[in-house]
Amino acid sequence: MTGPVIASTREELHRLLGDRTGAPLALVPTMGALHEGHASLIRVARERAGHGPVVVSVFVNPLQFGAGEDLDRYPRTLEADLEVCAREGVDIVFAPSVEEVYPGGDPLVTVEPGPGATILEGKTRPGHFRGVLTVVAKLFGLVRPDVAVFGEKDYQQLSLIRRMVADLCLGIEVVGAPTQREADGLALSSRNRFLSPEEREEAVVLSRALAAAQDEAEYGVGPALDAARTEIRTSHGVDLDYLVITTPDLRPVPVDAPAGTEARILVAARVGATRLIDNMPLTLGCATTTPSTPGSN
Repeated sequence: MTGPVIASTREELHRLLGDRTGAPLALVPTMGALHEGHASLIRVARERAGHGPVVVSVFVNPLQFGAGEDLDRYPRTLEADLEVCAREGVDIVFAPSVEEVYPGGDPLVTVEPGPGATILEGKTRPGHFRGVLTVVAKLFGLVRPDVAVFGEKDYQQLSLIRRMVADLCLGIEVVGAPTQREADGLALSSRNRFLSPEEREEAVVLSRALAAAQDEAEYGVGPALDAARTEIRTSHGVDLDYLVITTPDLRPVPVDAPAGTEARILVAARVGATRLIDNMPLTLGCATTTPSTPGSN
């Protein structure tokens, strides 16, 4: 199995990309600690690139971590990441140092993410999305991809990146790939490794809650949220941050939304010391029959 070519500097990356043909180039930005969820993104990128190159970036971005967050303990597993990339047929891995990405320290010019970054994750983690969009914009400038693939698990991030690309006319197709899950429904995440066995059992309540909301969505937003909250109350080890239903672009759902309205339910919670997020799509209805007891499905 031939592995990808590794670039750790801008010069090495530009030299490798200089050999590209007219085929599309696909980029999968990651912070490493790759798992099956990342592998699924790479497969989507390969499908979109065709015979063109697939580039995976591996960079733990300090700009998106706030005070007291887990920057220092965030897993750094480059050797294992390279094995995943080799298995999935990645052409180039860009694994720069912090100094390479931010020469001279924190950048003086950053990307202002706008009002969409002040809710949900942005409310809990102020400045987070400024760091995310700034590093993504830098990676777009360095790699110049035609297509970039991100996971739907980080749904707010995906929404803001799409908005940045549209508003700044970057001309990149941003593809959202479905969330990958364990057999019991827990969303795959690099942070799952921080969970103790007991916390791992508790954490699955998040996906159960979202699934319960899906089951009740035909009765509207209220019953869907009630079902999810009831499910979460069955677990005593989960400290809920938020649980909301929004439109697909993260706006409030209109009170007069017609049956068939597409929506998104998003949740964030701490399980022990580990903060987890998840989301699922919903199709809202306005059924007139009596909904089932929340959480009974």
